[in-house]
Amino acid sequence: MANESAVTDLLIVGGGVNGAGIARDAAGRGMSVVLCEQGDLAGATSSASTKLIHGGLRYLEYYEFRLVREALQEREVLLRAAPHIIWPMRFVLPHDSSMRPAWMVRIGLFLYDHLGKRKLLPGSHGVDLTSSPAGKPLSGGFTKAFEYSDCWVEDSRLVVLNAMDAQARGAEILTRTRCDRAVRRDGLWEATLVDVNSGAARTVRARALVNAAGPWVREMIARRTGVTVDKSVRLVKGSHIVVRRMFEGEHAYIFQNDDRRIVFAIPYEREFTLIGTTDLDYSGDPGAAAISAEEITYMCRAVSRYFATPVRESDVVWTYSGVRPLFDDESGNASAVTRDYVLEMDEPAGGAPMLSIFGGKITTFRRLAEEATEKLGRALGKDGAAWTAAWTADVPLPGGDIAGADFAGFLAGLKRSRPWLPEALAYRLARAYGTRVDRLLGDAKGLDDLGIDFGGGVHEAELDYAMREEFALTGDDFLWRRSKLGLHLDANIREAIGDWFDRRREATANRDLGGDTATLRSMGGQR
Repeated sequence: MANESAVTDLLIVGGGVNGAGIARDAAGRGMSVVLCEQGDLAGATSSASTKLIHGGLRYLEYYEFRLVREALQEREVLLRAAPHIIWPMRFVLPHDSSMRPAWMVRIGLFLYDHLGKRKLLPGSHGVDLTSSPAGKPLSGGFTKAFEYSDCWVEDSRLVVLNAMDAQARGAEILTRTRCDRAVRRDGLWEATLVDVNSGAARTVRARALVNAAGPWVREMIARRTGVTVDKSVRLVKGSHIVVRRMFEGEHAYIFQNDDRRIVFAIPYEREFTLIGTTDLDYSGDPGAAAISAEEITYMCRAVSRYFATPVRESDVVWTYSGVRPLFDDESGNASAVTRDYVLEMDEPAGGAPMLSIFGGKITTFRRLAEEATEKLGRALGKDGAAWTAAWTADVPLPGGDIAGADFAGFLAGLKRSRPWLPEALAYRLARAYGTRVDRLLGDAKGLDDLGIDFGGGVHEAELDYAMREEFALTGDDFLWRRSKLGLHLDANIREAIGDWFDRRREATANRDLGGDTATLRSMGGQR
């Protein structure tokens, strides 16, 4: 446990992608950082995205050229940083002349190809659906399409990897820890952090407060700090459905709906198709967001306009919903609300600064973190010759140091060095952990060396790694955020995995920490 009398440079409230990204950037520049998250890392919005690193083709219609350019540039930066959890994906856009004319789509794709610095990803082109395999699952009314590139990301793992790297650079990462109150006192922030399970409280004194609470950003400002700021947030719920795999191939589809929104159909977890998303204004507790029957019907109807085999409500095997904390630009339509971010600095004379984050999207989190850290450095007088320059664009995330970002070559090497790994398991572990897979497998010479076999390719060594290195404390942390194995495993295996985490957590606390669960939590991710 850190010394409560010590003063940290930054207290970051929120363990989503923005909070974890800022923690990593700031710690890498030599700042002392404490990050607290009231639930699990990526426990809310950051694990409920459409899981795309993309420029946002549709944002061109709203003249968001700067946002699209920045996002397009980030695609390849992030692809190089984490080629195990981020990879290229081709998107097929069937042309429906009743929605947008072909010339408009071509112009949009031309801009999409050239606004960013594209080197790794191929450009767009037309597709004849009558002869292309991409046309096979579609209804016969669609003969022409356009194809372009974006990237897929394992969103919740992206957050965890940022938190891991932040901790390796000196940050303290506290999950299941709520910031109950923060007040300015003697030129510092004095915050009360509470363990949500035990109720144990801790005081942290910080030179600056970062409000990265996502959909709770306004609550954090008004109820936890009492500060007044002008900016506002608009909560927009996005929901997704998952059905059994609907088409062959690794490409995705982007469909234009008759309300002029778009809906994606994306290969998901090898056996499924992910469909989303919706855009609905939301009020109430962001943690309680759930899909409605109307949203399920909407997405089923939207994709059934295009697929030869319609999608019915009964086909849905899983759903998830998240609340996006978008900057309120007073747009009438929730779909038109900007995905750009605003960084609001509250810095009264003689008072400690607070930086609040409004809006943003997962694709631009690194740029947001870079800009936020620069602002905080200036506010704390850390800029100048002694200030470490921006660095995250050129440094891989944990497991991402794969030569040439060549995942196929890395996987082949793993298979050669560990020939006893079943092919499907080798692929899954390589995708999840990248070069850190050796830390998980250790000196194992066979599956028997990986401990308890829970079934479905899950062994005790992986659970131990998730708890030791990745901040996982419960079965759900592992099954739904460190992985999506919850989709693949039966109820008995899921329960057994949950029981393992419960037993290990209790045993570790009793044996090593005298029941100090706050210290146990801070050990998650220790290297």
